[in-house]
Order: sequence, then C-alpha cells, then structure tokens
Amino acid sequence: AATEAATTAEETTAASGEETEILVAAAASLKNAYEDKLIPMFEEANPGVTVKGTYDSSGKLQTQIEEGLEADVFMSAAKKQMTALDEEGMIASDTITDLLENKIVLIAPKKGDEKVSSFKDITKADTIALGDPKSVPAGQYAQEALTNLGIWDKIQDKVSFGTNVTEVLNQVAAASADAGIVYATDAASMADQVEVVAEAPEGSLAKKVIYPVAVVKGTAHEEVAKEFVAFLQTDKAITVFEEYGFSSAQ
Repeated sequence: AATEAATTAEETTAASGEETEILVAAAASLKNAYEDKLIPMFEEANPGVTVKGTYDSSGKLQTQIEEGLEADVFMSAAKKQMTALDEEGMIASDTITDLLENKIVLIAPKKGDEKVSSFKDITKADTIALGDPKSVPAGQYAQEALTNLGIWDKIQDKVSFGTNVTEVLNQVAAASADAGIVYATDAASMADQVEVVAEAPEGSLAKKVIYPVAVVKGTAHEEVAKEFVAFLQTDKAITVFEEYGFSSAQ
C-alpha cells in the first residue's frame, strides 16, 4: 500500500508538472548562458517543467515586475534593482542569493585603429556606446568609473546610449561606435567581432559587479521557482556560468 501511495504521488507530481511553467526575468547579459545550457539542463532534470526567460536591462525588468509582470524568478546584473524590489515587498527576501560576479570592460571593434587603449583613452574615440545609466546597470557602472576617472562630462557629446547592454555590444561589433563599455561576459560572446581593451581600473568602482537572484514573492509556483534558484547555485550550473565568462560570487 505504501509503495502504491508513493507511485501515485510520483504520478500526481508528474501530471501537475506538465502544467508547470515558470518565468525567469533575467538581465540581458545572462541570456546566452540561460538559453543555450542552463534552462535545457533544468528542464531535462525536471520533466514536465517549462522555463521561459525574458531578458532586458535590470532596470526595465524591475519596472515590469512593479507593474505586474508575473515573473517567478528575478536575476539582476546589480544589487540595486533587487534591493529596490525587496524593499517594496516584491521579493521573497530569504531566497536572495548573491550568485555571480562580472567585470566591466572597455571594448573596441576588432581590427580597429587602436586609438583607444585604456579607460582614460575613451576621450579619443569619436563615437562611444554606453548603456543608459537610468536603467542599465552596465551604464551605471560605466558612469561611476568614468566619473571617478574625471572624464564622464568630457564625453557626453560623443555618447550614444543603449537601452540594454546587448545594444551597446552590437554597436561596437558593427563598428558604428569606436568604443563601448560592457560586461566581460558580453565581450566574450562576440570575441570574433570586438576586443577587450581594458578592465575598469582598480578603485574606479566602489563595489564589485554582483548578480543576485531570488524568487519573486507571490509566485504561483513557489517550489519550482525555489528549485530553479537552488539549481543555479549548484557546481554544474556555476561551471556553465564560468564558461560564459562569469565567476562565482560565493
């Protein structure tokens, strides 16, 4: 009887699993790692569960969640957006995990004229692509670094602001911008089209570039959402993130 009950429980779980779909709202810089490997890995280990991803700047995703986006998991490219949602009571606080670290880098088109060779050299570029600091963490980090280096105000007439970091990357890859500031992981994803000129200088950023992840409060799929967040912390998931240029923040 006990065996029969256990079998029934498994069947029930499988049956309900077929209808379980969770939505992960994640920073644009996470898309490749999620879509190429992590989501397929999780779905394979959890038959009947479907994971959908929506990717954009962390600021835009924060606004969407505030306006009612029914996301089950949120992963941002900075702690600022996660903290804001947590303070608004929209995040399951006990699930917040500082998962990954990224680097901020200056990039130029491959085979460019090499006029930009350091963050301070960015003033020599004719056109510069940056994320919009109003909503894009990579843009906020760029503004912080360039302000601390004393050159933010000097480049404003040369800057084109992208709505997310992928736009910035694409502008530089297409050589429509002489230089841009993105995450190291973004640069790695287009290593055949852009080259990393330099990392943000020591001391130009007050804090490390940390990616936190958490379950969104009020999710209708709390257990599966928690399982997904737990999965992201496993060694095999971290190994995947490292393949895409991230490092563990834990």
